[in-house]
Amino acid sequence: MKARPLSPELAARLLAIAERRLAPAEFEAARRVPIGDAERENILSLITWFKRRYPTPADRLAYIRRAYATWKRTSPPG
Repeated sequence: MKARPLSPELAARLLAIAERRLAPAEFEAARRVPIGDAERENILSLITWFKRRYPTPADRLAYIRRAYATWKRTSPPG
């Protein structure tokens, strides 16, 4: 299934949400929310998968370099 491109309006909304600056109190409140058990298990399973898929530091760096090159190539200019 091919992803549909975002409309300019939706892209602008998402960018505004992603780049919104939090007030210090808002950040502190969000930071103090504990991670739930389900989220912790999900994070640990992702780490386990990643370490199994890329077992050595060299493998991990090679993956990061490929991902960064893809990101640069596919990101809009600006």
